[in-house]
Amino acid sequence: MDDRRFDNELEMEQQAREETAADDLHQEPAVESVRAAPARAGAGAEEEAAAPPPVSRKVRRRSRRTRPRSKTIAMKRLTREELRLGALLNPPVDVPRPRTRAECESDIRPCPWVACKHHLYLDVNPETGSIKINFPDLEPWEMNETCALDVADRSGITLEEVGEIMNLTRERIRQVEVRGLLKLKMTPALEAFDDSRSSFGGGHSTDD
Repeated sequence: MDDRRFDNELEMEQQAREETAADDLHQEPAVESVRAAPARAGAGAEEEAAAPPPVSRKVRRRSRRTRPRSKTIAMKRLTREELRLGALLNPPVDVPRPRTRAECESDIRPCPWVACKHHLYLDVNPETGSIKINFPDLEPWEMNETCALDVADRSGITLEEVGEIMNLTRERIRQVEVRGLLKLKMTPALEAFDDSRSSFGGGHSTDD
């Protein structure tokens, strides 16, 4: 009797140990997941910190540029050799140029006369003599629009379209427009001021 009771107690102890071991096995993955949660959270925070901040559509549109910027050539900085090579590459030609708008309007397009002040390929600064090439990646005959007068005759054009034609941003075109309108408004006032000065000077005389 005593031996059986002792054997039953041993079996019960063995079953209790097995159940305890099984409970520990079930709890270990949960403990590991709890321990790994802060590490995963830290890794996620590092990834978020390393990721670039979101950029608005307006900023992306502003930073997007499909054509190279204009290039300015300062004539004073050119050496004699560079000037000589330029003269050889572009010899003077004895071809009659159009002198009126009617002659220019019926001339070939794209316009080959890049020295004309209305040509869109380049601009010449009258004070410094520097040349600004508006489309350094194109040749004059590769341009869609070459004459500013042709664009003005069409009228009804947006600031974005003007910017594409002149290789400038919409904001720069708006600034030029505001400056031109202000200059037009100031012209009558300046003319009236000049007339008043001339009339005052003509009617006033001093004797020494």
